Amino acid sequence: MNKRRTLLTGALLCAVTTAAPLTAPVMAADAAYPNRPVRIIVPYPPGGTVDAVARVVAEGLTEQLGQTFVVENRAGASGSIGSEAVVRAAPDGYTLLVNASTFAASPLLMKNLPYDINRDFTPITNLGDVPLLVTAYPGIPAANLREFIALVRKNPGKYNFGSSAVGSASHLAEEAIKYEAKLDIGIVQYKGTGPALTDTMGGHVSAMTDAIPSSLPHVKGGKLKAMAVTSAQRLPSLPDVPTVAESGLDGFDMVSWYGLWGPAKLPADITHKLHEQVVKALKSQRVAQVLSEQGFIPRGSTPEAFAAYVKSENAKYDKLVKAANIKVD
Repeated sequence: MNKRRTLLTGALLCAVTTAAPLTAPVMAADAAYPNRPVRIIVPYPPGGTVDAVARVVAEGLTEQLGQTFVVENRAGASGSIGSEAVVRAAPDGYTLLVNASTFAASPLLMKNLPYDINRDFTPITNLGDVPLLVTAYPGIPAANLREFIALVRKNPGKYNFGSSAVGSASHLAEEAIKYEAKLDIGIVQYKGTGPALTDTMGGHVSAMTDAIPSSLPHVKGGKLKAMAVTSAQRLPSLPDVPTVAESGLDGFDMVSWYGLWGPAKLPADITHKLHEQVVKALKSQRVAQVLSEQGFIPRGSTPEAFAAYVKSENAKYDKLVKAANIKVD
């Protein structure tokens, strides 16, 4: 079992370089699907949470279906380059997209996107979600988020948040905290989680909000201070860390979620076969264990339920963007 876990965990870190062409001709859906390699596009660099989730799911599908599912990272333009590649691909099930909650927020924050997330994609399933962790530079004189909010109120304009990207779950959670707590605090935008974490650990920014998998190791290493989790309940892995709601912002609940899409007009039988196989992978002992160690809560919703969820999340983000007057230069 240890050997198998090692192999699967390694899949989170290894970049896959082989892939099938994006311009493959449309094939009629049949029971033989898939009969050649399937490409899963991640529109961000390797090493992030979206990439990690995609690689674990890809390995599970490879084992179950006897055909290779490979992950290709096509980063750029806040995820729109890789996402557009899926829009342009044949709707035959051989080019898929794994993206995050940023996908539902980006139309509200980015002008002239080359696609419509509801019209140009086929929702397959909600893979699951990960609570966010609000952390701070260890030298900040606040033990938790409640104290940090009080500190910022006493020193308006002095402190700031670091964010991994415009429209990311990190960014929106910080905007929500800023708005609901009525804080005078800046938000510094970075091009990825890594640079934001580095600057927070170095004290160049005061605090940041990020997914558990990438932040928790630094908390355990003493390089970051955990102040709150953004989920509705405390996490079993961090029982002493309060929720944002417990920190004075009643009802706060915001997580980073991840989903699987295909191009528009993906045949229904392929869509539902992929959904069934992903659910099976998420329930397998090996995949479930690796993901749970990363704080990931699997979902596996039906394509119809996932489509409704994406629309509801888009509406939630729209309300926040308007209420908080979030603007993107």
